[in-house]
Amino acid sequence: HCNFEFDLCGWKQDENDDFDWHLRTSSTRKLGTGPATDHTLQEPSGHYIFIKNSFFQLPGQKSRISSPVLSRKNKNCKVRESVIIFYYHMYGAHVGSLIIYQRTTLKHEKILLNLTGNQGNFWQRKALTLPGDGDEDFQVVFEGIAGEGPKDGIALDDLTFSKDC
Repeated sequence: HCNFEFDLCGWKQDENDDFDWHLRTSSTRKLGTGPATDHTLQEPSGHYIFIKNSFFQLPGQKSRISSPVLSRKNKNCKVRESVIIFYYHMYGAHVGSLIIYQRTTLKHEKILLNLTGNQGNFWQRKALTLPGDGDEDFQVVFEGIAGEGPKDGIALDDLTFSKDC
């Protein structure tokens, strides 16, 4: 489980993307960008990770962050499909896209979810099944794609894996 209150909890920024996800609070946000509070504490001082469109990113540029490696060696992980539960906030007329992948250690990627455009000015919960095909260990990758609006952005909080893996 990661609520981003202290750090990135072992999630890693990809080195081959265009820019990074940032750990931040709503109290440091600029007017009109991002959620008013985090999801965990429901307070402006609570932390989450965030990307925002800006003049520094061109529309279509990508920011990726990857989970720690999850092992298929655990017999429960092979028998059952595990789940990731997370909360996201995507607000603004030109917010861009959020794509979630399951990536094997051999770098094969499968899209689990693709959200594009304004999803509302509130935190939304999503639970995704992580298919248990094969014996390969894997990661979950969150990819944010910049849109065109300089005040619009994507936030993530409370990323939780089921205990099966």
